[in-house]
This record gives sequence, structure tokens and C-alpha cells, in this order.
Amino acid sequence: MSERSSSTSTYLLVPILLIAALLGLAAVRNPSLVSLSGFGSAIIVAAPLVLATYSLMALAVAGRGTVDLAVGPLMAFINVSIVKLNMLEVVTGPFGVFFVALGLGVIYQLLFALIVIWVRVQPIIVALSGFLALSGINLVILQRPGGTAPEWMGSWGLGTTVFSPVLLIVLIATAGWLLFTLTPFYANLRMMGYDERAAWTSGVRINIVRVGAHVIAGLFVGLGAICYTALIASGDPTQGTTMTLTAVTALVLGGVSLAGGRGGVTGALLGALNLYLIGFVLATFNFGAVQAFVTQMAYGVILVLSLLLTLLVPVIGRHIAFITPWGAFLVLGAVVAGIMLQVATMGSYLPAEPVAGAAQGALLTRYLLDTPAAGLDLGLALSPLQKTAFIAVFALVALVFTARLIHAESRARKMGLFLYVFIAVLILALFAVVAGQGSGTLVRATP
Repeated sequence: MSERSSSTSTYLLVPILLIAALLGLAAVRNPSLVSLSGFGSAIIVAAPLVLATYSLMALAVAGRGTVDLAVGPLMAFINVSIVKLNMLEVVTGPFGVFFVALGLGVIYQLLFALIVIWVRVQPIIVALSGFLALSGINLVILQRPGGTAPEWMGSWGLGTTVFSPVLLIVLIATAGWLLFTLTPFYANLRMMGYDERAAWTSGVRINIVRVGAHVIAGLFVGLGAICYTALIASGDPTQGTTMTLTAVTALVLGGVSLAGGRGGVTGALLGALNLYLIGFVLATFNFGAVQAFVTQMAYGVILVLSLLLTLLVPVIGRHIAFITPWGAFLVLGAVVAGIMLQVATMGSYLPAEPVAGAAQGALLTRYLLDTPAAGLDLGLALSPLQKTAFIAVFALVALVFTARLIHAESRARKMGLFLYVFIAVLILALFAVVAGQGSGTLVRATP
């Protein structure tokens, strides 16, 4: 693999390795995660952070060090506005809520872009000003956490199933960005982020491109505010500070360059999921009253380490050019899926009962089939020998497939459509297995 092609995606190795370790640890520490309700709750809680990170990513790619530090207060502003309008019975329906959320996000980002472009104020100054202004305005609209979200959003935040409207919003946002990367506008956006002067001399209308990036960021933050409102089913004017810190940390952890020109929805998604999993894993250790302090300290340490690793990416890439991030993702994904399936199916079968007085029956019990646990109708249960054989065959097939895939994708600049489909099929298969295990009453094996 050429140095150039490998260096463009080497930065994804860190979030890929981290998410594999965190997912495995989270499944072991809290097995309730590996269930339909566990996956559903994780999606509901992580969705606002994912979309806030998408919003920051769209601006960071545009360059000039544009990081909207007001993304948290802006999300809270949209949240309290929706709740207040619902309490006044001004906006209660889905169309009105989406129109208000997306409209407020786009209007703020357009104002941000106009100040940066025509008033020529540094983006960091505009971001800090917006952070302070929106934090105060939120308290004027809603003095304390409270109020009620629209009634039709009540079922969105329950997290009892994987396939919820919140998941649909995240999928649409992710697919929208992936389709956007195929347009010439995105190529101009990347070019402007790498070198704005060179883009201008090449004929790119940088002002229009920058305004477009801000509009996209406003749409993402509006969708994030809707998911956040569904999560808490009320209004919270004080959430902005925490969300901003977490989203910026997720952005850097996902390998998005704050200098511009490098970044994408894959890295932003991995960074956001990693930040959610860090909080989830820390919560399993039950630090008590210092839980919030430990979580914030972990976010700060990760942010510093991620910035340091960003500086080392060019050096590391030259030494691990033979490893593709997507090959590592598939291998580690198979390992993590195995851990989750083990956790989900633990105790599903009882030890085989030997057939008294029949050597042939003992051999059949040992080498062919085990006895399913009472009350379970899960089909045929494999013996230890069969399990070992199937695992060995599956591992060999997976190894050959991964080696061929690494060879085929070794010169790819980004993950192809086949890999996205393949990963989606694996995730759906995991959901199906977990759903099948959850449909019956599991009986743990007794010694």
C-alpha cells in the first residue's frame, strides 16, 4: 500500500482499537448491554452526542480552526424552545417541531458564517460569544430543568427496542453525509480546508462553500436537539457545557483534524461512540459521588492524548502501512461480536445428561448433541466437539476472507460500499441472535 493512501486513514486505527476494547469491556462489566433493550437504550443516549459531533465535523473540515464551541448551548436552546412552544401549545406536531429545530440550527449557523466571512471576526471569538449568549438566553426561556416534550415523542426515548425513530434519524444523517461526499461541493470543501488560498486560486467560491458547511452543521445540531428532547422528555437549559466538552473530545478522538481538510462521518461516529462507552464503562465501577468528576477527568485526559496522537499519525503511518483500518475493524469486530454472543447466550444450555447403561448413548451425548435447557426451544444444541469444529472452520474462513479483503482494499482511499453493507449485515445478525435469546426464558446451568 502506498504511503499516501495509508496515511489518509491511519488516524482511524486509534478509535477502532479503542471502541473494540471498550465494547468488549462494557459487555463483560454489564451484560444487560447485550440485549434489545440494552442496545436500544445505548442508541437513544448516544444519538445526541453523535449528531453534535457530526455538526462539529462539518465545520472542522472547512478549515480556519472552525470549532463551534456553542454546539452544546445551541442544542439546549433548541431543546428549551421546543419544550416552551409545546407548553404554550404553539408548536406541538411533528412537522412543526422539526421545522423549528432545523430552522433555529440553520439560522444560528448562517449568522455565525456571515460574521466570520464579512465582518472577518476569528471563528473562535464568534464561538465563545455564542456560547456565553446562548447559555444566558436558555435560562431566560426556561429557568430550570422541567417542562414537557410533545406527547408524540414520549415513546421515542424509552429505549425498549433497537429500531426506533431516533435510530432512523441517525441513519438518515449518516447516509446524508455519505451521499454528500460524492458531490463536487464536498471536494471543494475538502480543498478549502486543506489550503483556502489554493482553493480560491483554483476557482472555488470559498464563501459559498463555507456558508454551505455551516448550513449542514445547523441541520445536524437541529436533529441532535430533537433526539436530546426525546431522551429527557423535557427541557434542560444547563446541558450545554457538558455536551460541548464531550463533542469536541469525540471529534478529536475520531481523528478529525481541527486544522481542516481531514475528517469524515466514520471517524466522528467512532469518536462519539467511544466517548459514550467510556462513560458507560466508568459507571459500572460505581465511583459514587465522584462519578461525574472521574468522567470529566477521563474526557480531559483522552482529549490531550488524542491531540498528541494526532501529531504522531504521520510517523506511525510509515511503520504500520501494511495494516488497513478496515481490516483491523473486521478482525476486531469479529472478536467483539464473539464476546457479545458469549455474554448473551451464557447459561442458555444445561450440561448434557448421560444415557444410563448405554455406551452408544454416552458417545452420542459426548460427540453429537447436548440437551437444551428446560423451557427453551432454541433448536439443536451443539456438543463441545462440534462447537470447536464450527469455530475453527469459521475462524479459517474469516481469516481467508479478511486477508483477501485487506489485499483488495489496500489501496483504497476510503471504505467502500461493500464494507458498509457487510458491517450492517453483521450488526443486524447480532441483533437477531440477541433477540432470539431474549424471546425465551433462559435457564442458567447449575453445577
